[in-house]
Order: sequence, then C-alpha cells, then structure tokens
Amino acid sequence: MSLVGNLMPSKLSQDIGETWDYCLADSLIKFGSGLAVGSVLSLVMFKRKKWPIIFGAGAGFGMGLANCQHAFRDPHLMKMQSYKLKQKEAHSEKQS
Repeated sequence: MSLVGNLMPSKLSQDIGETWDYCLADSLIKFGSGLAVGSVLSLVMFKRKKWPIIFGAGAGFGMGLANCQHAFRDPHLMKMQSYKLKQKEAHSEKQS
C-alpha cells in the first residue's frame, strides 16, 4: 500500500486552511487597530482611562470574528483575489 496518495491534501482542506489563515490575519489586524485607536483616544480625550483601550480592542476583535463567520458560512464563494484575467486574442478575421 502506498501512502503517497493519502498525503496529498484535498482542495477542500486547502480552502479551509486558506480561510483560517485569512481569519487569523484579519482578526489580528483588526484587534491591533482597535487597540491602537483606543489607546490614542484614551491618551487624547479620556484622561488615560482604560475603557477606551478595552472597547477598541473588543470592537476590533468582534469585527474580525464577524468576518471569519462570514467566510466560513459560504465556503464555496470564490474569492476575487484568486481570479486571473486572460486577455482575449484578437481574431484575425479582418485579414483582407
């Protein structure tokens, strides 16, 4: 018996892996952005209170989680980033 056929990942597992990678990266970016915005607002407007930082981080993480749920609910949705446009070849019918 050969195990080589079983080691090849299927298209579905690759799609799920790519979706997880997207979700983790997106959630971390949104969490960090919310944390940064909350920190700036805490320093500038709210006299160094902690609640704007916590609120910003929570809002960012919540937006990342909502995007992940959307990505996993529709796994067959093809992402526009993966499309490659091909230029149509001009037909040489006008050769006179």
